[in-house]
This record gives sequence, structure tokens and C-alpha cells, in this order.
Amino acid sequence: MDEHRLGLHPILRRVWVPEGEQPVASVSQKYKWMWLYGFVHPESGETYWWILPQVNTQIFNRVLADFASEYGLGRNKRVLLAIDQAGWHVSHDLVLPQGIDLIYLPAYSPELQPAERLWPLTNEIVANTSPHSLDELEALLVLRCQKLMKQHDFISGLTCYHWWPKTRAT
Repeated sequence: MDEHRLGLHPILRRVWVPEGEQPVASVSQKYKWMWLYGFVHPESGETYWWILPQVNTQIFNRVLADFASEYGLGRNKRVLLAIDQAGWHVSHDLVLPQGIDLIYLPAYSPELQPAERLWPLTNEIVANTSPHSLDELEALLVLRCQKLMKQHDFISGLTCYHWWPKTRAT
């Protein structure tokens, strides 16, 4: 699980153009943001998303509660979430729903976080363009996340590192 900030600030990418032509990216500098919360199960490639206006402990508590409810977590069904040590992840005000356990990744180690591999995929929807509003950005992100939710094999191939622990059959 991880969070990613997206906004009206353009994400520029290289593009192929015929020789002698100038690439054109129609962008507009604006500094308004929203946050994409992304959960990924590396082995299956299943993803779960939230789009929210900010990050803090109170919102993270709501996201975790919804995640636990959505997946029927509890005494008999547990999930171990690998997360970074962001302030809202380690807060004393954090309320963990039953069925969720956290494992904290070492500080400054995004290369260990499978969810970090999702962000270039979510950025593609806005690369070299500028949404005019946060509502437009949100609509684009909803479409992109819906598409990614169906690409289990692709997501698993991207996030399931060779050293990632595999689920044991019971």
C-alpha cells in the first residue's frame, strides 16, 4: 500500500516524432493536488484504489477501515500490508481494523515497495497533457484505475518481485 500525489502540474514524457518535427505537449502549470491511495497484492496482481484530497492519519484510518470491510478482513482472514514510515502510517492515532497487520519498510527504500511500481502506470493517463481541473483529473484517474484493476497478470509481473513471499496454500 502506498500513496501518490497527482495534480494539475504536468507530467512530461518523451515522445517519438518524425525526424525534423518538434514534439508538442499542450500543458498548463497549475499547482493543485489530489492523492491516489493504491493497494496491490503482488502475487495475484489485484489492486484497490482510493482518490482523496489529502493524506493524514484520520483519512488513512478511513481507507484502512474500508479496505478491511471490502475484503472481509477480521479474526479469520488477515492481511499484512507493507508500508513506508510516513507520519500518518506510524501515528499514535492510527486505528488498525481487525485483520490488518502492518510491516514497515526501511526508511528511504521505495525500491522495496511493490505499490511504487503502480505510479508510472497511473501517470500515463495525464502524461504530456494538463487536465483543466481536479474534477477532470479525478475522472481520468477513475478510468485508468478501472482499467488497471482488470490487468492482473500485468500488475503481478510488475510488482511481484522474485524475493516477495508467496502465499502458502492451506
